[in-house]
Amino acid sequence: MNSKRIILVAIIVALIASFFVLDLNQYLTLESLKSNQQDLAQYIEANWLIAFIGYLVIYAAATALSVPGAAILTLGAGALFGFGWGLLLASFASSIGATLAFLASRFLLRDWVKNTFSKKLESIDKGVEKDGAFYLLSLRLVPIFPFFIINLVMGVTSIKTWTYYWVSQLGMLIGTAVYVNAGTQLVEINQLSDIISTDLILSFVLLGIFPILAKFILSALQQRRVYKGWKKPKKFDRNLVVIGAGSAGLVTAYIAAAIKSKVTLVERHKMGGDCLNTGCVPSKSILHASKLAHIHHTSQNAGVTYEAPKIDFKAVMNKVHSVIKSIEPHDSVERYESLGVNVSIGNATIISPWQVDIQTENGVESLTTRNIVIATGARAFVPDIPGLKDIDYLTADNLWEITEQPKRMIVLGGGPIGCELSQAFGRLGTHVTQIERGDQVLSKEDPDAAKHLQTQLEKDGIDLRLNTSAMAVETTSEGNVLVVEFEGKEQRIPFDKILVAVGRQANLTGFGLEDLGIETDRTIITNDFLQTKYPNILAAGDVAGPYQFTHTASHQAWYAAVNALFRPFKTFKVDYSVIPWATFAEPEIATVGLNEMSAKQQGIDFEVTRYDIGGLDRALADDHARGFVKVLTKPGKDKILGATIVGANAGELLAEFVLAMKHGLGLNKILGTIHIYPTMAEANKNVAGNWKKDHAPQKVLDFVERFHTWRRK
Repeated sequence: MNSKRIILVAIIVALIASFFVLDLNQYLTLESLKSNQQDLAQYIEANWLIAFIGYLVIYAAATALSVPGAAILTLGAGALFGFGWGLLLASFASSIGATLAFLASRFLLRDWVKNTFSKKLESIDKGVEKDGAFYLLSLRLVPIFPFFIINLVMGVTSIKTWTYYWVSQLGMLIGTAVYVNAGTQLVEINQLSDIISTDLILSFVLLGIFPILAKFILSALQQRRVYKGWKKPKKFDRNLVVIGAGSAGLVTAYIAAAIKSKVTLVERHKMGGDCLNTGCVPSKSILHASKLAHIHHTSQNAGVTYEAPKIDFKAVMNKVHSVIKSIEPHDSVERYESLGVNVSIGNATIISPWQVDIQTENGVESLTTRNIVIATGARAFVPDIPGLKDIDYLTADNLWEITEQPKRMIVLGGGPIGCELSQAFGRLGTHVTQIERGDQVLSKEDPDAAKHLQTQLEKDGIDLRLNTSAMAVETTSEGNVLVVEFEGKEQRIPFDKILVAVGRQANLTGFGLEDLGIETDRTIITNDFLQTKYPNILAAGDVAGPYQFTHTASHQAWYAAVNALFRPFKTFKVDYSVIPWATFAEPEIATVGLNEMSAKQQGIDFEVTRYDIGGLDRALADDHARGFVKVLTKPGKDKILGATIVGANAGELLAEFVLAMKHGLGLNKILGTIHIYPTMAEANKNVAGNWKKDHAPQKVLDFVERFHTWRRK
């Protein structure tokens, strides 16, 4: 720190110390203001200009030094100088003081912050350069943080001094006016009857409604800024247009119709989206078939012997499609139209924040709508592997079209989709090689959970290759070959079919986002209310993230519908506090909340309690004595931070922990709940019992032991 900075710090510290040592804050109270009002008024009347300048200097100094008393000084400005001059005085004094604090912060701290946090500050400066004035105006109108913190923090950013001054002047003007007006009334209370004066009541009302008023003003300014250049229709054909009829879109439209709004649902392909047609439903159906095929391997343990099964792969796939057909009516056009939803099959393009054009077989239908929800889902991500796109590769989207069972299949990816389908095809008789570039499958799960599935996959005959990268696909005279790299060495794996299951990417193009300037980054960027840059355009489901689960899409749909239809009167932040998920291979792996890996990444302290399902009576009886229940809790408390279950029916067993976390129930409550014997659900009670045993009150037990010893004498 150079000498100039040292001198400035010394001056600031000396001034603040003098304020408290000399007990100057005794003069910045309402009682002091009222008791000295008459004397001050007489002085001001005789020396108006000197008093005005002096008050301005004192006010600016108090603001610059961030000492207590700004509110009293504002009230005093109204009481002593009247509303007009008081507003002028307080407005300029507060802005000048704030700017002085801002400049001091910039002079003392910016270089140090820039050198220490250069990368973070660079990204902050980009945001400030783009929207700094608006952010500052928001903080001034609705102060989330105390003003002195705003002065210090903004000082280390790149916002221009003049911009900081005029935005502060404008942003604090309304609040200052409310306080100055209140000051003209509050100091006039001399007896009880003064309390019921109209002006005083109005002042209190203004003080009370100011935060609400400021929010409305801020919202109006934001909308004016965001919607600039767009012409809003005078009336609307629809309350809501929903683009995409997957899980998020269907639920959004259903809720909108249930609360009697006029809603149109647009789908360009198949109702039900990925979950029904290419995801959850068909994958679970083929997993069921593979489990039946696998029974002969394990039935001997119970004294029952089966011959090796004969697989009719075409019949298996026909069954998959029949299951889809049986569920289709739940998501059909006819059902949703019976619920009050107008369904349109076609391609939707957002023309403006209030207009959607739908290209159908009969031409283009243009709809004006007050709100739009984008629920266009996601599709399989296909990596740029040389040669891959030259062959007929499979994804979870087109896998269900094949009718002939591949003899040799490569599955790229060790996530939930890759593991489920590797096991399914392997148990049905296909020789499966699964490629995962990481050191475990299910990278988001704890290693001990992933290890159980890895072991089972290998038992099922899956050639599981970890730490292996796909480099290229080559077509030879003998067939297709995948070139991979393992430990720096090249390997070649022949195959008949290759299934790409390395993740999914949001459907972001083809419906007008680019023309509206809606920001995307792998998904559509939304705020906590699922709103895009346009508050009336929202996104939900896989296209919005951050989770790509069917049940999360349905969860988001409620918020999307309500926030769209009841904005600006009431909106709700999306609650992601308790999100469960599961991989439905064998053994199932189900998780809710934190696991050990995510807790460590977030720096959250936790305790771990485990129960080995291998010791559970029902698991032993059903030959499911594999896996565990693991619960993370706050240290020393029974509050559940997360749970992971590995074993049979893990997805079903997890529901008890999801309910407990959602409603704040701890392990003591689970322990005190009767569970039917013998069931797998007893594992949840047993893990709660293990926690209780580990946290037994030893001092109390020692006393009780001495008590019982005394009673035996």
